Amino acid sequence: MSDPVRILFVCHGNICRSPMAEFVMKDLAERRGMADRFRIASAATHDDVIGSPVHPGTREVLESQGIACDGKVARRLRDEDAEDWDVVIVMDEANVRDAKRQLGRAGKGKVRKLLEYAGEDRDVADPWWTGDFATTYDDVLAGCTGLLSALTGSAGSRGAHRAVRD
Repeated sequence: MSDPVRILFVCHGNICRSPMAEFVMKDLAERRGMADRFRIASAATHDDVIGSPVHPGTREVLESQGIACDGKVARRLRDEDAEDWDVVIVMDEANVRDAKRQLGRAGKGKVRKLLEYAGEDRDVADPWWTGDFATTYDDVLAGCTGLLSALTGSAGSRGAHRAVRD
């Protein structure tokens, strides 16, 4: 068996969008019987709410879909994440800049926007500001579904790694 593909989702604070993506992706993989093929987590580019639990709006929308996120607390992106993760999936352009700066050369080629995998060239709106967690969920689901297809559409993990880096 090949090593699992390691996916790190990243947003500004790691309480709304990135944990939503983390748990949606885990759920999609679990429902397809592929949970063992992935290692999935999330992190923040800023320290604003480190140690905080998932935002109540994110928790509510996930629970409405039968997805639990118990025990998750916000953590900061670390230098070693560049080596520990195969791909770093971010939610918006500011996250792209911040993650690339924070991960440096070791993260080169690993940072991608989530909605690229849904065929969209836009950001996942931040429900911290919009209050619209349902729309964010729809975007996250579309992006994660596309990412899962990209990762599983190639033969073997080597092809899957190429699918997220090309």
